[in-house]
Amino acid sequence: MPLCGCGSETESLRSTPQSLNLESPPKMERMSLGSVKLSSGNLIGEKDILQLQEVQQGLDSPREDRPVGLNSGDLPAEALSAAADSDPQIPPAENPTGFDRVPAGMRGDPLEPYRSTNEIAEPLQSPILWHCPDGSFVKRIMVQGQGLDKPKGGSQCQVLVSGLPPGVGLPEGWTELTVGSGPWRDSPWGEVLEKCLETMCSGEQAELLLPGGAEPPALITLASFTLGKDSWELSVREKEKLASEERARGTELFRAGNPEAAARCYGRALRLLLTLPPPGPPDRTILHANLAACQLQLGQPTLAAQSCDRVLERDPRHVKALYRRGVARAAFGELDGAAADLRRVLEVEPGNRAAKEELGRVVIRGREQDAGLARGLRKMFG
Repeated sequence: MPLCGCGSETESLRSTPQSLNLESPPKMERMSLGSVKLSSGNLIGEKDILQLQEVQQGLDSPREDRPVGLNSGDLPAEALSAAADSDPQIPPAENPTGFDRVPAGMRGDPLEPYRSTNEIAEPLQSPILWHCPDGSFVKRIMVQGQGLDKPKGGSQCQVLVSGLPPGVGLPEGWTELTVGSGPWRDSPWGEVLEKCLETMCSGEQAELLLPGGAEPPALITLASFTLGKDSWELSVREKEKLASEERARGTELFRAGNPEAAARCYGRALRLLLTLPPPGPPDRTILHANLAACQLQLGQPTLAAQSCDRVLERDPRHVKALYRRGVARAAFGELDGAAADLRRVLEVEPGNRAAKEELGRVVIRGREQDAGLARGLRKMFG
């Protein structure tokens, strides 16, 4: 009966002597390169050895590309040696275990739990530069980390920090920093350091550079961290709680005379709340209005006007947003729009002293602007 999947090689099997005992392979002697002599006196080659072994195994599990291979435990060593030497086209097996080797330290390496940190973390011969998409920093990777996970919100990071400028409010040496929490994030360096940590893997060492190269690089080593959560993994209640904490911290910093750090807190709170389904919590309106106040103090009137637009989309009679947008418009020369906003403030609050004073200044500037334009026209056509 023909054997399935063996092709033309099954014809050789039909010519095998009937007295062949399939349970006990006949005794073989090596005669010359690539041939073996059976006890019956017949010469057989490598192909015959394979076919005899397939018969012994019963061809129980044939492969798609060839019949089941030779089992080294079922034939004498001399026969195996002869078979291997007989075909020079078959390269020697580089991996006798049959498993693909995984690069050391990568996810899936069976030896990874047993490797020490010193064994894995080797300095790169050529550092890798990584540019933050928002342009806030450049990271020069000196030692690559392990795995794919990175710190997220709530991750407690064991970090070694060195080379920071004095007075930035960040500790030198080994310290524990929690992503998304703590006053260490209030300074510009703290904000950049937090962004950098969110891009690092465990065991990574990198130099942190600010744009322009005005400051010397700081050396950051992330030894380990606990798993955290991305913003999309947080529940609505968790997002609102974190946003409320950021808002409170921002207000505290603003009152202390630090509008830059306060703006960062308000910005982080808004990023949390913007992921909620519309219309979103009322805190969004307050946060945009507070952010506009910070942006005015930081000399960013265009951004302040945009923040006020977000507030007035939801509450057209929001007095603080109208006033701050009026001040912002006046700052970048849009005097008519500034006067309109300030007059709307006085419609809602006729006794608003700040709005009256600002409107008076805007009116005076408008008159001076008109007078200057008139003089220019007279010179042109006079």
